[in-house]
Amino acid sequence: MKAVVIPSVPGGSQSTFPKVKVANLADLSTGVPVNFYYPLDNEPNVLVKLGQKADGGVGPGGDIVAFSDLCQHLGCNWGYVPPGGSPKVNPSYSAQVPVGYCPCHGSVFDLTQAAKVLGGPSPRPLPQVQLEVDGSGDIFATGMGPPAIFGHGTGSTDVSNDLKGGNPVTT
Repeated sequence: MKAVVIPSVPGGSQSTFPKVKVANLADLSTGVPVNFYYPLDNEPNVLVKLGQKADGGVGPGGDIVAFSDLCQHLGCNWGYVPPGGSPKVNPSYSAQVPVGYCPCHGSVFDLTQAAKVLGGPSPRPLPQVQLEVDGSGDIFATGMGPPAIFGHGTGSTDVSNDLKGGNPVTT
C-alpha cells in the first residue's frame, strides 16, 4: 500500500489516504457500477464507467468516476441510473444524464458534474473519490474530495475526518 499525502486546506489539517486498487479498465462495462470500500473498510463507494466525459473522470474517455455511496442528506445508499433510465422507487423519473438517485428521499446527483445536486433534499454533492490509472489499466483510489463523507464532519473542507472511525483499506 502506498500512501498519498493530501496538503492542508484552509482551516483543515494534512491527511494521508491509502492508494488502493479498485478495478482494471478491461473489467469495466459502461453503466455497470462497481462497489468498493474506501478509504476505510466500512465506507462504501461506487465506481462507474459513464460512457461520456465527466468532471474528475479518468481512463481513455475521461468517463470513469467514483463517489461515496452515502447520500449527503441522511446517509442512505443511492443507486446508479443511466440516461433514459428510472429508479425502481420512482418509475416516473427519467434520467437525462447518468445520475445517482437516493431512494430514501429522492436526492438526484449528476455524476458527469462531480455529483452536483440536481434535486431533492441533499444539501451537498457526493464526495468524489480521486482516481488514478496506471500503464497496465489498473484503477486506484488515491483520496477523497470534499465534502467529507457523511458522518465524518459532513460539509467540512477538512477531509482528514474521512480517515476517522474505521480501519484503512489496504487491498
